[in-house]
Amino acid sequence: MQRFHDKVVMVTGAGGGIGQASARRIAAEGGAVFCVDLNPAAVEATVAAIAAEGGRASGRVCDISSEEDVRACVAACVAEYGGLHALVNMAGVLRFDDTQQLTLAHWQKVIDVNLTGTMLLCREVIPHLLATRGSIVNAASTAALSGLPCGVAYSASKGGVLAMTRSLAIEYAKRGVRANCICPGEIKTGMTDGVAFPETMDFDLISRIMSPTGARGPEVVAAVIAMLASEDGIHITGEDIRVDGGTLS
Repeated sequence: MQRFHDKVVMVTGAGGGIGQASARRIAAEGGAVFCVDLNPAAVEATVAAIAAEGGRASGRVCDISSEEDVRACVAACVAEYGGLHALVNMAGVLRFDDTQQLTLAHWQKVIDVNLTGTMLLCREVIPHLLATRGSIVNAASTAALSGLPCGVAYSASKGGVLAMTRSLAIEYAKRGVRANCICPGEIKTGMTDGVAFPETMDFDLISRIMSPTGARGPEVVAAVIAMLASEDGIHITGEDIRVDGGTLS
């Protein structure tokens, strides 16, 4: 399939996990991918991997919680490729805290990256997507749909992303821009591998968010993202699609 032939797609969080898998999937389908990540070495590695696979990509380091960084990043993408057809917003942070011990600084960091960063990117790309009748795919989570113990900040940020995405979908529906969310559950990524749990965590409660079919790799989410970002998803907007192996069914 070459669903992204002559298309330009910006992918955030492209240095690893679902973002990297999405960047490689879209490039494999003919897209020019602008890879964005906070980690310089990680984004360089993704760009190199895409080039080795015969794809077209470039990269930029960006703190998506910074309005200035986001504006410069989107401007650089459009300057390099001449336009933008889709935004795949996968950058994010995950942490677990006993709510009684959750500091305001830790709460704010999660909100700044996951929710405010997603908003900043959407806001900056919309003028370009209006010109191409493009698409946004945001990263929500099953944590936006079901309780996550010791995940108050993360759940709040992802619930906000879900609500925001639905609002964007309605606001721009008649102007040709689509906006959707993916809600992954139990996906093996570097972000989940490195997470720390508070001493008070009740792991019996964590088991309720585990997939009955087992954890999968980020490529299964990337496949859904590619569909939503492409013309195959032309009649899908304002939707949240769970990729969780039946966890919340």
